[in-house]
Amino acid sequence: MAEAEEAKVEGANEEERAAAAEEEEVEVKFRLFDGSDIGPIRCNAANTTVAALKDRVVADWPKDKSIIPKTANDVKLISGGKILENDKNIAQCRAPFGDLPSTVITMHVVVQPSSTKSKPDKKANKLPKTTRCSCTIL
Repeated sequence: MAEAEEAKVEGANEEERAAAAEEEEVEVKFRLFDGSDIGPIRCNAANTTVAALKDRVVADWPKDKSIIPKTANDVKLISGGKILENDKNIAQCRAPFGDLPSTVITMHVVVQPSSTKSKPDKKANKLPKTTRCSCTIL
């Protein structure tokens, strides 16, 4: 009997935690390559995707920086030592041991501009191959 009641209580606690995670508002700030920050911004942990955060970073990017991302695809977000995937939400990306509910989540921003310039054709730069063989007998 006691075990059944205990299982009901545990199930209710898990449902309460899931409901709290859906409603959880978090503050996120973005650390740029030079040590400056964007934010913090408040967002819903369950409903805000990494792609939406990248769009926000590009929109709020300081104009005085030497490196400026053109699109959200030029931006990589890192949290807890992991590169975040676009289709995940913040609640799925949070490190379970490092983030307390009242603290600001810091995500590091890396800008990798997409190479739109055409790369020189490797075949045009190659010299004709010459076959060489050498043997050494000791």
